[in-house]
Amino acid sequence: MDDNDILRRLELLRVEHRDLDVAIDALVSTVTPDQLQIARLKKRKLLLRDEIAMLEDQLIPDIIA
Repeated sequence: MDDNDILRRLELLRVEHRDLDVAIDALVSTVTPDQLQIARLKKRKLLLRDEIAMLEDQLIPDIIA
């Protein structure tokens, strides 16, 4: 996977992460929020954050000290 592929994947993951924020906020603000669904979305959001961090690390060149 080259840098351009990583950057494209990062953008898609960031968009999905923001969309999950909106979805979670919408569920929380309902009269009877579905706690199970909210927990699933939060877990997915954490997995996305981890994948984003991993891909960002791949973009940073290794420096031999």
